[in-house]
Amino acid sequence: MPLVTLTTRKGKSRDFKSSVLNGVHAALVASGIPATDRFQRVLELDAEDFVFDPHYPDAGSARTEDFVLIEILLSFGRSVKVKKKILADITAHLSDEPGIDPENVMVCFKETAWENWSFAGGRQIHV
Repeated sequence: MPLVTLTTRKGKSRDFKSSVLNGVHAALVASGIPATDRFQRVLELDAEDFVFDPHYPDAGSARTEDFVLIEILLSFGRSVKVKKKILADITAHLSDEPGIDPENVMVCFKETAWENWSFAGGRQIHV
């Protein structure tokens, strides 16, 4: 079960946030995640609380106020090849809708063991 956290500056429209989350979800589904396995949250921060360097480490163009940070928490086991495909799909989706420059998209994968998940009722179904 991936848990997706989108961090963005305050003031983005509902459509903008929905488009980003839909694009991330589509990329995860294309990698084999079930379509119904959708758990997402949005953090909206004031500019002084969401600080990012416009160029670090090798951005092809300066990051703008459309910069989004996408954290994907998932269970161990995806190969680098699968993660690269997810990244390519995310940037393609977000470039199309809502039209974010790929240089404004930062993705961080975080992995955890299956025993660290309880989907409901305190049950660990994958242990």
